[in-house]
Amino acid sequence: MEVLVTGAKGFVGQNLCMALNWVDGVEVYEYDIDNTTAQLAEWLQKSDVIVHLAGVNRPQSVEDFHTGNAGFTGDICRQLTENGNSPKVILSSSIQVDLNNPYGDSKREAEEELRSYCEQTGAEGVVYRFKNLFGKLCRPNYNSVTATFCYNITHDLPVQISDPAKEIDLTYIDDVVAAITDEIMAVNQSGFRFAEALPSHKITLGELAEKIQSFRDSRTSLIVPDFGDPFTKRLYATYLSYLDEDNFGYGLDIKSDNRGCLAEFIKSPGFGQIFVSRTKPGITRGDHFHNTKTEKFMVVEGKGIIRFRKINSDHVIEYPVEGNQFKVIDIPPGYTHSIENVGDTEMVTLFWACEMFNPDRTETYFEKVINKPKKSDK
Repeated sequence: MEVLVTGAKGFVGQNLCMALNWVDGVEVYEYDIDNTTAQLAEWLQKSDVIVHLAGVNRPQSVEDFHTGNAGFTGDICRQLTENGNSPKVILSSSIQVDLNNPYGDSKREAEEELRSYCEQTGAEGVVYRFKNLFGKLCRPNYNSVTATFCYNITHDLPVQISDPAKEIDLTYIDDVVAAITDEIMAVNQSGFRFAEALPSHKITLGELAEKIQSFRDSRTSLIVPDFGDPFTKRLYATYLSYLDEDNFGYGLDIKSDNRGCLAEFIKSPGFGQIFVSRTKPGITRGDHFHNTKTEKFMVVEGKGIIRFRKINSDHVIEYPVEGNQFKVIDIPPGYTHSIENVGDTEMVTLFWACEMFNPDRTETYFEKVINKPKKSDK
C-alpha cells in the first residue's frame, strides 16, 4: 500500500509518518513545503491513500487561509480527478469550523472541496475535525498552549495565562495517529463522511499549568504523578519530551553516615516509596518493626543477611541474599527486622515501603533482632 502524507513535517505529520514507517507493507511518501510540485503530482498518481494534513494556521495575510487550506485541498482533488484515479482521502480539519473565523471558514471550504471530489468520483473521503492536540514534537509558542506551557516550565520560563478558568478540550497525538492508521488500513468504502470524534479531556488553563508545574516539581518532591489516570500519563510523557537533551538527568538528596548512604528515589500517596542504600561491610541496618507498614527489600549488589524475629519470640529467621539473585524479601508487620552486609564490598539495596515517610508518624519501633533484652532490663 502506498500512502501520501501532506504536511509530513508538521506536528501530526511527523508522528503519523513515524508510525506508518513501522507498518509492514506500507510505503510512505512524505510531502511538505520543501518538496516540488512534480513530486506531489507523481505521488498523487501512485498513492492508494492520501492523508492531507498540510494547511495554514498562522498566515501573513487573511487571504492565505483560503489559499493554504481550501485552495490547496481543491488543487489536490482536481489533480486526482484529472488523473482518473480515486484514492481514499483523509482530511485534517478543525472544530473551529463552527467558530465563524477566517481559519475555520477555510477549513469548512476544504471539507466541501473533498465532498465535491467524492461525489464526482465515488471515492471515499473522511474528515477529522480535530480539537486541541498535544503530544511530542508539537512546536511551542505557536498554536498549542500545552506545548508552550511544557516548554516554558521545562526551561524555567514564566507561564502567562490570560484566563486561568478558560476550559480547553485536549486530544492526545497518539489517539490521532492510531485512528488515522486504522482508517488507512480499513477496507475502502465510498462517499464522504466525518470520522467519529476522538477521545479528549477537558481542563482549565490554570489546572493545566498547575499540573505541568507539578511534573517539574517532582524532581525535588520525588512524588510521581498518578499514572492510573490516562490523561496525566500522556501529559507527563508530553512534558518530558520538552526537556533539553542535557537535562534528562537529576540528582537525589543523599544522606550519609558511618553506615553508608541512602537516598529516596520516587514516592506516591497511593504507591508508597522506593529508596536505595549503600551499606558498608559489617554494618547492620534496621533493628525495628512496624505495626501496619509493610516493606520489600532486594539486594542488587553485594551479599547480606536479612533477619527477622517475631515480637515476643526468641526465634530468629535468616534469609541470605546476594545481588545476582534479584530475590525480593517481604517484611511483614510485627517482626523486628534487620539487614547486615556480610560481604567484603558495599551492599546496594532497593527498599519499597507501602507509604511515604512521615516524620511525624514514622510507625517505626526500634528493637534489636538478636540479643533481645529481658523485660527486667528495659
